[in-house]
Amino acid sequence: MKRLLLVAAVALVDTDGRVLIAQRPEGKTLAGLWEFPGGKVEPDEGPEACLIRELDEELGITVKAACLSPFTFASHAYEDFHLLMPLYVCRRWEGMPTGREGQILKWVFPRNLRKFPMPPADEPLIPMLMDLL
Repeated sequence: MKRLLLVAAVALVDTDGRVLIAQRPEGKTLAGLWEFPGGKVEPDEGPEACLIRELDEELGITVKAACLSPFTFASHAYEDFHLLMPLYVCRRWEGMPTGREGQILKWVFPRNLRKFPMPPADEPLIPMLMDLL
């Protein structure tokens, strides 16, 4: 049985209806692919706490749990693990998102997300975001 990896992700949505995506930096698995911000959920934290921590660390923004709305999830079997990824939508935060770990950030309209190659787990989320936004 493959190990289960729980990762939380968020679609940050700006006032124009664009979504923030980040390019995985060189040296990381799936480098060069675009993804929704987030990260691994630690053993003693929930997905919302994970996103609050990761968004501060990765993007330098402050998000409150009340502003994270559960939206959908991805379930994908990679070669050596199974990824379970709840996706939240967030429209309110404090600060200006900045790539603090060397990652490139882009604000993209959902209809244009397919122009950016994403990991297999992220791709099924695109049509749902297109319907929402």
